[in-house]
Formats: sequence, structure tokens, C-alpha cells
Amino acid sequence: MTRFLIVVAAVTSMNGCAGARVESPSAAQAVLKDRSGLQVSAATFTEGSAGVRIQLTASGLRPGAKGIHIHAVGKCEPPEFTSAGAHFNPIGKKHGLKNPEGAHAGDLPNLIVSDTGSASFDVTSKTVTLQSGSPTSLFGPDGTSLVIHAEQDDEKTDPAGNSGARIACGVITR
Repeated sequence: MTRFLIVVAAVTSMNGCAGARVESPSAAQAVLKDRSGLQVSAATFTEGSAGVRIQLTASGLRPGAKGIHIHAVGKCEPPEFTSAGAHFNPIGKKHGLKNPEGAHAGDLPNLIVSDTGSASFDVTSKTVTLQSGSPTSLFGPDGTSLVIHAEQDDEKTDPAGNSGARIACGVITR
């Protein structure tokens, strides 16, 4: 059984009344900013029967593959974003989707940034939940954040896949 399902589909709008915002434990978001405080990405998290679907759009990034991970602390203090802590790893696994001893709950496939600096990401994770009370909940006592790294994640090297510096960060909120 695979841990992630990469969905190749157009991003669709969420159902609901125009102008109404319904707080739900099955939905979350993150606004990612770069080191200078400029918004470079927005992500939505929606929980369904297949897992937590993470949809993201980004712009203004350097082209190429970038590591992207859920980190263990809901704090994004620039310029280094070390306040976000390590990768979200409540079960104590090794890093990497290709690591036989892995993966961290927060490990995700690489984000591919086009030559124009834009990217779209649509992944479903079975290793996290938006429901409170679970060790893999993104809403534990320290919260969580979504971080984009400068380099490609090799998906096997512990602890961070050699993915380099943290270049954008956003706290995951309901």
C-alpha cells in the first residue's frame, strides 16, 4: 500500500455558501512566506476517506525540485525558519519516502517549480490527520507548519533528505 497518492487533476473549488466560512476539523490552510515576508504560496488541507489532501500553488520560487515537508512546530520566524522545528515525526521513523525505515509523517514528495517560478502540488497523505486527539494530528499542542526547502529532497537521507535551507514557511491553521 502506498503512503501517498499523487493526484493529477485540476484544483476545484470547495463547496459551500458564498461569503460563509465554516470551521471544520476536516479542513486547514497555510500561507507560506519567504525570508523577506513576501507570500509565495498558499496551501489547503482537506481530510477525506483517502487521507489528508494537500493542494498548494506557489510563485516567485527558483526553478527546480524542492523538498517540502510538514514540520513539528507551528511557528515560522524568518529568516531561517528554524522555529518550525524538525520534520513532523510523531511515530519516530527515519526520513524519506524511499527509506525502508521511513518515512516521517511530514515527509512529502518534492515540489517541482517550473522555469517561470510557479508550482502546483496536489498530494494525499495517509500519515497525518486533521482530527484532534491522534498522535499524527497536525493540531497537537505545538501545532505544525509547512516548509519549502531550497533543494531537492533525496527522499532517503536522515534527517532531512539533504534538501537544504528553508526558504518559505507557513503555519497550518484551521
